[in-house]
Amino acid sequence: MLLLSATVIIIIALLYTNTLVKEVAKDERQRVKIWADAIRQKAELVNYSEIFFENIKVEERKKIEIWAEATKRTIAADENEDLTFYSNIIAGNNTIPVVVTDQNDNIITAINVDFNIDSVKKFDGNLKKEFSKYPPIIINVYGIINYLYYTDSRLFTELKRFLDDLTESFFNEIVCNSASVPVIVTDSTEHNIVAFGNIDSASMKDTAYIANLMSIMKSQNNPIEVSLRNKGKQYIYYKDSYLITQLRYYPVIFIAIIGVFLLVSYLLFSTARRSEQNQVWVGLAKETAHQLGTPLSSLLAWLEYLKLKNVEEGITDEISKDIKRLELITDRFSKIGSSPVLEKHNLNNAINEVVDYLKIRTSKKVNYTLNLPDEDIVVNLNRPLFEWVIENLCKNAVDAMNGVGTIEIEVTTSDKFVFIDVKDTGKGILRRQFKTVFNPGFTGKKGGWGLGLTLSERIIKNYHKGKIFVKSSVINKGTVFRIILKK
Repeated sequence: MLLLSATVIIIIALLYTNTLVKEVAKDERQRVKIWADAIRQKAELVNYSEIFFENIKVEERKKIEIWAEATKRTIAADENEDLTFYSNIIAGNNTIPVVVTDQNDNIITAINVDFNIDSVKKFDGNLKKEFSKYPPIIINVYGIINYLYYTDSRLFTELKRFLDDLTESFFNEIVCNSASVPVIVTDSTEHNIVAFGNIDSASMKDTAYIANLMSIMKSQNNPIEVSLRNKGKQYIYYKDSYLITQLRYYPVIFIAIIGVFLLVSYLLFSTARRSEQNQVWVGLAKETAHQLGTPLSSLLAWLEYLKLKNVEEGITDEISKDIKRLELITDRFSKIGSSPVLEKHNLNNAINEVVDYLKIRTSKKVNYTLNLPDEDIVVNLNRPLFEWVIENLCKNAVDAMNGVGTIEIEVTTSDKFVFIDVKDTGKGILRRQFKTVFNPGFTGKKGGWGLGLTLSERIIKNYHKGKIFVKSSVINKGTVFRIILKK
């Protein structure tokens, strides 16, 4: 029910957050689209301004040529010729700076200039450089050659400054855009980067990173092509905003966080449950050992009493063996929950001793086969607990075979490990139960407690740091349990 509730909560949360994410992403993408459209429109405005500026420049050139022609006509006119028209043209120039010089660069006249012609007689140096932006107009009157120099008018200069500011603001708006999208501006080759924005400067030095980033940008949005007359054709690459990128991965991160939370919760719950089970097992085992102590003491006393009464020796010997067996069982239970002492033992001897004990106490229709190495196999064991494991496996095998069949114990070795296989010819185990057979309470027989394999697993894994598992099983043919221990 908890898992189902958590699943429903996750689904509802994901659906809701996914809806929110889509809406926010839609708004964010709309912002980027508006920005891209604005960039296109502003590029058109910049282009129009440049065209307009070029037209003004052409008009000013024509105007100064007309002015120069009017000046030339005025100088070359007859005494009776009406010069009103030319005089009006000459007087009409109140914006374009003009300097007229002779062949030796001596200033003859100047208008609309910011220097005093009375103090500046020679046209050279920075002054000549300032007026050499355009080729001079040659005035030839009666073989006398003069030069008319001119430069941009004040209006034209102001317009030029405005256009430069407009172009600069255009690129600033691209680079430092309000949509906060990463931007790369390239030239017409799409390889040389002209400008960039919202990208780490250090990363821009990595050519592989830039190539990959531009590829991602192109896959997300088609580059904006702009043609600026003073810059040529350029391409504006831009990526989805960081917010859209974050929103794209938000549901995944959200699921991961919830998953981690559920996993940690489950692990804590599982640990607490396992700890509680351990306490129950330890308490039960120690209480069992304690309860067995009193009747064992009594039985020892009765055994001594029977010996004094000269009871047949064979009977007292068998009773003595069973009392020792009970003492061993009590010792086993008392060790559950305590740190066991592992000592070097010959594995072959331990297995032989268990089988010898079981042969007398199980059906004669059960055949025990031992395939043990000829050499001694030395393993660190807590012998009473290990023998208990072999005993549990053999007793389960007898039950699985209904008291008729063969139990084979085979021991093989590698460089570091010992493999103990306990095989039977019983009814077998379903594959899906290979792991559940070790769970507390799992049993395949009526009246069973389902504790034998659980205790066996704890003894091998927790105390001997080994492994125990179902190696193989075939229904109605038999099962093989394998134990792996370090040499």
